Amino acid sequence: MEVKVKLNNLRIAPRKVRQVVDLVRGKSVAQAQAILSFTINKPAKLVLNLLNSAVASAKNDLHLDESGLIISKITVDEGTKFKRWHPMSRGRAYPIIKRSSHVVLVLSDVKKPKAKK
Repeated sequence: MEVKVKLNNLRIAPRKVRQVVDLVRGKSVAQAQAILSFTINKPAKLVLNLLNSAVASAKNDLHLDESGLIISKITVDEGTKFKRWHPMSRGRAYPIIKRSSHVVLVLSDVKKPKAKK
């Protein structure tokens, strides 16, 4: 069984969020929570909140055990960009691009394969 949660329009550049997401990809929920709670980057707290939300919906909606969940897939995609202009000398203007990101987290239940007879 899979649980899929999304965090849209996070106002942090995708490159910075991917650095945090790469730390927890493929880990169990307990390991990922421990790693994210001790990571000092700004996106770590937001990804931890997303992970806790996914675990809560897995427990309450699908009645899954928290200890058997792993992060099967977590992706960071580019969201909308705010485009601004910074005035410079001689009438020039330099662009300022404020990036945002979309985070998709999929938790799956670890099932032990049954032995074939």
